[in-house]
Amino acid sequence: KKKTVSFSSMPNDRKINSTAACISLMLEGCELKKVRSNSRMYSRFFVLDADMRSVRWEPSKKDSEKAKIEIKSVKEVRVGKKTPVLRSNGLSEQFPDECAFSIIYGDNYESLDLVASSADVVSAWVMGLRYLVSYGKHSPEAPGTGHPSLRTSWISSVFDLADLEKSGRIPVSRAVQLIKALNPGMKTSTIELKFKELQKASERSGTDVACDLFVEAYCELCTRPEIFFLMVQFSSNKEYLGVKDLLMFLEVEQGMEGVTEEKCLEIVSKYEPSKEGREKGYLAIDGFTRYLLSADCSIFDPQHRKVCQDMAQPLSHYYISSAHSACLLEDNFWGRSDISGYISALGLGCRSIELVLWDGPEGEPVVYTSPSAASCVPFRAVVGLIDQHAFTASAYPLILCLVVRCSAPQQRLAAQCLRKTLGEKLYLEPPNPVASYLPSPEELKGRILIKGKKLPPTCEDSEGEVSDEEESWELARRLGQEDREAPEGGGLRRVRLSRELSELVSLCQAVPFQDFESSRRGQHYWEMCSFSEVEAGRFANECPAELVSYNKRFLSRIYPSPMRIDASNMNPQDFWKCGCQMVAMNYQTPGLMMDLNAGWFRQNGACGYVLRPAIMREEVSYFSANAKDSLPGVPAQLLHLKVISGQNLPKPKGSGAKGEVVEPYVCAEIHGIPADCAEHRTKTALQSGDNPIFDESLEFQINLPELAVLRFVVLDDDYIGDEFIAQYTIPFECLQPGYRHVPLQSLAGEPLPHATLFVHVAITDRRGGGKGHRRGLAGRRGRRVREYTSTKATGIKAIDEVFRTATQPLREATDLRENVQNALVSFKELCGLTPAANMKQCILTVSTWLLHSDSTPSVTLNLAEQYPPMEAQGPIPDLLRKVLTAYETMIQTSRTLIESADAVYGKLIQAQQAGMDFHKELHRIETKEGLRGRKLQKALESFAWNITVLKGQADLLKHAKAEALDNLWQIHNAGQSCGIGRNGSASPEPSRLQAPLEPIPE
Repeated sequence: KKKTVSFSSMPNDRKINSTAACISLMLEGCELKKVRSNSRMYSRFFVLDADMRSVRWEPSKKDSEKAKIEIKSVKEVRVGKKTPVLRSNGLSEQFPDECAFSIIYGDNYESLDLVASSADVVSAWVMGLRYLVSYGKHSPEAPGTGHPSLRTSWISSVFDLADLEKSGRIPVSRAVQLIKALNPGMKTSTIELKFKELQKASERSGTDVACDLFVEAYCELCTRPEIFFLMVQFSSNKEYLGVKDLLMFLEVEQGMEGVTEEKCLEIVSKYEPSKEGREKGYLAIDGFTRYLLSADCSIFDPQHRKVCQDMAQPLSHYYISSAHSACLLEDNFWGRSDISGYISALGLGCRSIELVLWDGPEGEPVVYTSPSAASCVPFRAVVGLIDQHAFTASAYPLILCLVVRCSAPQQRLAAQCLRKTLGEKLYLEPPNPVASYLPSPEELKGRILIKGKKLPPTCEDSEGEVSDEEESWELARRLGQEDREAPEGGGLRRVRLSRELSELVSLCQAVPFQDFESSRRGQHYWEMCSFSEVEAGRFANECPAELVSYNKRFLSRIYPSPMRIDASNMNPQDFWKCGCQMVAMNYQTPGLMMDLNAGWFRQNGACGYVLRPAIMREEVSYFSANAKDSLPGVPAQLLHLKVISGQNLPKPKGSGAKGEVVEPYVCAEIHGIPADCAEHRTKTALQSGDNPIFDESLEFQINLPELAVLRFVVLDDDYIGDEFIAQYTIPFECLQPGYRHVPLQSLAGEPLPHATLFVHVAITDRRGGGKGHRRGLAGRRGRRVREYTSTKATGIKAIDEVFRTATQPLREATDLRENVQNALVSFKELCGLTPAANMKQCILTVSTWLLHSDSTPSVTLNLAEQYPPMEAQGPIPDLLRKVLTAYETMIQTSRTLIESADAVYGKLIQAQQAGMDFHKELHRIETKEGLRGRKLQKALESFAWNITVLKGQADLLKHAKAEALDNLWQIHNAGQSCGIGRNGSASPEPSRLQAPLEPIPE
């Protein structure tokens, strides 16, 4: 059952946009549910004392002096279900994570666990308590009293600049335009309404606005509570981020490496609007909001904005962005051919375009996708256009797929036109007969390849007969244009082909597909087949492994079924999962499928080429495209996604009849191999205006990250007509961790100005044994039986003996990794953090508890040692004792991993290489052993499985060691920066702690 919680339950619809507002709410008090250790919940009224020194609750059986917590005794305030009581199975499902918080207090680190009616109430209490814990009795500045804040001063200076008459007042219309300029995307009507409200409340009507009213309106309209709350978490003074605060935020939350104070000052000078803030190095709420909305803080990893993959692999190792009917602007049957479709496709980085040549009325060939199209385009004009735009978006090779339906004389004219117009760009060199694979995109940069039929070597005439492309006949058949010379009794149709056109085909020679065995034995690497989506779909379902294997050496092109007369698109993921390189899309048709295609090809500098996952490229590997679980040797990952809020969401297109209010919800979808495909939705944000708060956490397991795509879709729950609001599609590998804004797009993939989703992204390795929240402190870890990956018998004695030597190293590798994983989870849970937290956050949390104690730190980190011990100085409370024990276990398991990894890794690689030595002899050994049919197939599958498992487990061990070294580096770094480290000089570089393992060859 879906959990729902109202977000409109703030008292009097109040907007929390300052620390003062939080304290004010706490002084008034409100009802919260108090959770006992026996999992029972009791409603109590909680209030902050007028002197701001204690939080009290009533009714209570204790006397009034005991039913309270002194602010000075508070060690930490945790948001979410982060204590053993809140994690217990009896309660976990009764309320959402964002409605719970805990106050850790007293010398024994006791916890007061509370549940609020909404996330807003939680935010207010947590923000207020954290402020009071930092500042004690010093109450936060209330608007209009004492020294004006950085922000108030800046907004007042903006007002003064707009006050041209220097009368202390400006017209409402100018005030509205001013706020709109400072906050692009905000509706004029929203700003006007706010001024009316404030004028009415202060009983000051009129057409002018004074400075104090302008400041109040700006603060209420332009403060996003969720960003203010985030700033308060990291701010040392709760009003702005200093350079050290910003550095901490970037390192700890945003996962940025190598951040310096100079870099932080650059960010402040670029985004802080106030002059005083820029001079002092302070980033206040407005500057922080601007930074989070900027391209510098994008969800899309900037490394992927340029070509970042290895482009020196064979052409068959890449997915290639391919267009089907690129020249059509509308649907297939009634569409009109228009030359701008080619410019659009090439501009989007498309690297394979289809040209269907027909006899033209003027004696020259023309291009249209069907003879029924309303107009045709001269072939010469299309080639001229391709010459002009071929390499504007990408320097990598362009493949022109020629489907010839014109007579031999017009074919000669087409060939002459291609040679003359494209000149040196045309790739005409014959294939290298001694090579085994196609050249790489890097080698073919700036070249245009022609895919088409070729005359047989035995033909010496100026033209000859070849079998025709099935695709063009399906098209002709639908239009009633069947060739009258069709062969009797079926079989491949024959067409005349001129020698001039045949000679232009080199590396992409079109041949008919027979079966996988024939291709394995007789197909040359420069020959390629086209499959209809129906045929390719059948292979993908019935024999996916053979299709993956076929695509390691040969290019395959998948074209849409001719039944798609509306030019709809097939799902490219259905064929990418089997390694098919060229899935031809109808670029003119927007929607989910085109979103997936466009999003997918954005990941390598939008160059039209994306390197396929290693498991699909390696000569010997076991990969089942239809796997329903994790793959051998590929580390599964967990995506923790928190959808926080939406900004400036437009109304759905078809909603003309409804009012201004949008009631949006967000769907997050994962597209990839079947095991990864999943969809989760948030609750609906009711009556939320253009800036809804969702505040909902979603979780996905990703088994093959290299093939996964994340799509956000915003939909309207209260629609008449079209429910679609916006979408954004991003490859999993391009996600940046931390707090990010998602730049929303329209259905056609165009950016929607100022429309965004605010999210938090965290990615962790999958831990064994169920979902994170089930494995709380109460979970009985010891009961779980550890699963070990093992090798499979091939039935060939000599080979099985080699793989048997890896049995023990495989177990050792799993134990080394899982022991560290389990120890890490225990340590993070005791620190009150999620599995997505990093080591730096853990150390900083412990240091925060200690620094809020009256005595000197009772626990220190000895940074003089490579594996720093956490040492207690004198007696310490029970919780801290447990934290120390968990830390010690984590350090010891990490040490064992780091010191043992090389030897185990060596054994795994040795077994893998010994297995690979048999590979070349495999067929001879099979024949000798008398294996055939199903037994032979099983032996080959088991051999590939074993090689994949050994390489994969060695790879996982290598990554685990690197992570353990990085954790040590984070401990040194955090220990120094937060003041609990001692004897520390410079923190060690992770690479210096231990030489890294050698990379595993493909």
